[in-house]
Amino acid sequence: MVTSLFIVGGARSGKSRFAVERARTRASIVFVATAEARDEDMAKRIARHRAERPSHWATVEEPLDLVPRLEKLEGTCDGIVVDCLTLWVANRLLRGDLDDAILDEADALAQLIGRRRSSFTVVSNEVGAGVHPETATGLRFRDLLGSVNQRVAASCDTVVLMVAGVPLTIKAPSATPPANDDTTVQAP
Repeated sequence: MVTSLFIVGGARSGKSRFAVERARTRASIVFVATAEARDEDMAKRIARHRAERPSHWATVEEPLDLVPRLEKLEGTCDGIVVDCLTLWVANRLLRGDLDDAILDEADALAQLIGRRRSSFTVVSNEVGAGVHPETATGLRFRDLLGSVNQRVAASCDTVVLMVAGVPLTIKAPSATPPANDDTTVQAP
């Protein structure tokens, strides 16, 4: 069965580990990494994450042009793990991309997930629950990532919030379609 899972949480909450564990049951996985080793700490994190993944998984590094790469991968494997949208948004901002271009790409990602031929697992950070950013750049990043997360989460069957290594399911597939009445409240 083709499914989609969005995993969101704070730094070091266990998001990547959970994504890998959930995808292990699929035969053919492509892991799409958005990180770039811009410093020694990130290089160590990348090496640790690689070591935690099954050796038979294919790894594709795509820090910027995520949707075109995913479109090429779609249908070629049982599942795709994207880790993570946080770094993808940061990479696009560092390249100088405008917010509207990033949001358009997030919409394209959501549409791709919605029409999927492969299962998707997408990881991102929840950055809206922390301290208010002191800089305009920090505020822009927080707000933009929040909007990207909302678009992708809306397109996924299941959404899991990771807290201290514990997965909390906050959206799950419904056995029955929701009632179409005026009392249903939806998040923006």
